[in-house]
Amino acid sequence: MNKGFVQVYCGGGKGKTTAALGQGIRAASQGKSVIIIQFLKRKNEEEIDFIRRLEPEIKLFRFEKNEVCFDELDDDSKNEEIMNIKNGMNFAKKVLVTGECNVLILDEILGLLDHEIIGLDDVKVLIDAMDEDTELIMTGIHACEKMIGIADAVYRIETVKTPNP
Repeated sequence: MNKGFVQVYCGGGKGKTTAALGQGIRAASQGKSVIIIQFLKRKNEEEIDFIRRLEPEIKLFRFEKNEVCFDELDDDSKNEEIMNIKNGMNFAKKVLVTGECNVLILDEILGLLDHEIIGLDDVKVLIDAMDEDTELIMTGIHACEKMIGIADAVYRIETVKTPNP
């Protein structure tokens, strides 16, 4: 049973993480605590350093160790990263169960569903762990119909026009 507020930012356009981070900044400016857990992201040191300057109001966690895109890893490295990702999922559940933050952003969690690293039931477990004062924001390219049905709000980000060929 969904007790908190669940948002999804999905689609092929750019800006899903930025929109989620904007929601986090809004919440932090209202005195709320925010935790971001990023999955399947390449290391962008400038972006990470900037977000880390927002601590302690906004805390960033990344559990993956490889600097290479998940799709480019060999099978052994993928299996190792899957274990790291599952540690991140366990941490997300702990955060929700303990009420450690007001807003939890799970950046690119929808990609974990696409890669079949987790299932929709894993997401439901997280939602069930929320209390009524918690906001959960999830991002990724694809949101299946069941995910759309679970969420309270879904925003589809698409590119309408771009100067890049």
